[in-house]
Amino acid sequence: VFEDRELKGRVTEETEAALGDTAVFASNTSTLPITGLAERSVRPSRFIGLHFFSPVHKMKLVEIIVGDQTSDETLAKAFDYVQKIRKTPIVVNDSRGFYTSRVFGTYVNEGMALLGEGQHPHAIEMAGLQAGMPVGPLAVSDEVSLSLMRHIREQTIKDLAAEGKELPDHPAYRVLDVMLAENRLGKAHGAGFYEYPDGGQKFLWPGLQEKFAGNGHPKLTQEEMIERMMFAQVIETARCYEEGVLRSVADANIGSIFGWGFAPFKGGTLQYVNDYGLPEFVTRSQALAERYGERFRPPALLLEMAEAGTTF
Repeated sequence: VFEDRELKGRVTEETEAALGDTAVFASNTSTLPITGLAERSVRPSRFIGLHFFSPVHKMKLVEIIVGDQTSDETLAKAFDYVQKIRKTPIVVNDSRGFYTSRVFGTYVNEGMALLGEGQHPHAIEMAGLQAGMPVGPLAVSDEVSLSLMRHIREQTIKDLAAEGKELPDHPAYRVLDVMLAENRLGKAHGAGFYEYPDGGQKFLWPGLQEKFAGNGHPKLTQEEMIERMMFAQVIETARCYEEGVLRSVADANIGSIFGWGFAPFKGGTLQYVNDYGLPEFVTRSQALAERYGERFRPPALLLEMAEAGTTF
């Protein structure tokens, strides 16, 4: 069902009423924390997240999310189930967006941020493809649905407000708001960053360059755009590892390649850092943070590893 906490809570209660005491309840939520959803369960120890990826018949990965009260027995059953249906499991601890959605979102957001700076939309899409991603950030945004992005952001704002926190601002949000105001909601609605003519090939909406003129931002090279898209994903992965959302380096790398198609030839998000060199990556991240904001600030873990001369 839709990414709505209250709706999922009602479905949980109605479904569990028909389940036996030993049944495991799994949610396919892609962003809502499992621990919070389990509050509506009468058996939170048997509540777990199983995040499948679309299209399910093609995507091999399943992200298993362990909530605060999820038992080891429930995790074992979920792991066995994923293997029995011939999918590849990774196990992560609970967090908003978990691992895959959280990091994938940085790719999408960086593409929109570049558009908001006035970078040519075609150049942005080509940079994503040249980086090794399967689809450009604007095209994949249309696939996900801009209206869904709005709903997820609104739900996140509500949840954070309940915790006394605020959602950090991101330049992508202004772009999203402009698109929504133009009623361009994504591919399913027939119009997003792309036009979708009946029986024809999609093409970038000509209005993008008019709506996002750039406000004096310099034009970037393709290499600079690629760097921002990749660094955004890698830095957020390092944060997930530092926070204990990720349980292993292997799960980070496997999840990034099979979950959202992070450049396979790079070996995964954390292997990217190893190949780049920890000290060099930290130095470049700090330079990007000074120019573009705190989303590029390397976490303490990377600083410590660079200082110690260690790798992932």
